[in-house]
Amino acid sequence: MVQKKSKKLIYMAKSISGKHQKKRVAVVTGAVKGIGEAIAKKLTREGCFVVAIDIDELNGKKLIAEFGKDKLCFIKADIAHEKEVCQLFEKVIDKYKQVDILVNNAGVIRDNMIWNMSIDDFDTVMNINLKGTWLMCREAAKLMKKQNSGRIINIASRAWLGNRGQSNYSASKAGVVAMTRVLALELGKYNVLVNAIAPGLIDTPLTKKLETDVLQKLIEAQPTKSMGKPDDIANVVAFLANEKTQFITGQTLYVDGGKSIGAGI
Repeated sequence: MVQKKSKKLIYMAKSISGKHQKKRVAVVTGAVKGIGEAIAKKLTREGCFVVAIDIDELNGKKLIAEFGKDKLCFIKADIAHEKEVCQLFEKVIDKYKQVDILVNNAGVIRDNMIWNMSIDDFDTVMNINLKGTWLMCREAAKLMKKQNSGRIINIASRAWLGNRGQSNYSASKAGVVAMTRVLALELGKYNVLVNAIAPGLIDTPLTKKLETDVLQKLIEAQPTKSMGKPDDIANVVAFLANEKTQFITGQTLYVDGGKSIGAGI
């Protein structure tokens, strides 16, 4: 009888401690639309407290309304500006004391053949996609190094392998892949894992703006003859962010329906 009672008490103690366990804090950039929104929602459902970073305040408020302030918060910030990145990390550290996961998803596209591309379109893409990601990684690295733990997941693109009309975008994403490898080397001994995900053709508001015939040609070039969904990327983020996923760092995982194999090029 005593043995049964003690087992019951142990089980109750475990249940209580589990309920009061502090949530992991995940910072996600470009978090209110498309792939970023799917990532923010997935991590929230996985039990993380998500700090959604974006310049789109309206959709940020919609996310909070959907999940509640106890599961998600929104900070308006332009990651291309060092001051705003530093300030957002100050806010997060002051309020939540930790950053366990950083997902760098924010990015823009300004496509054109190089002879038609303006310096402004080049600078805009590099400032957000590469410099912005670097700034976020730098501030996260400072904190995660002290914590002796953390996960950084950078959303690159299959385009880093090269796409016509994307000399700026492909270069920016190639930089993200290289940065991921460097940070994995620098942060590995501090128990911080750094990986990249390279999405291919994903069904987002951006792809929906393409002309029908252009989109169809892109789909036909896919080995799967289909587009991916934002949730396909979010699921891989959740895998890499999971505490049970260990000993994977410095890698780029392609989520592109096989396009990176080279079929259809």
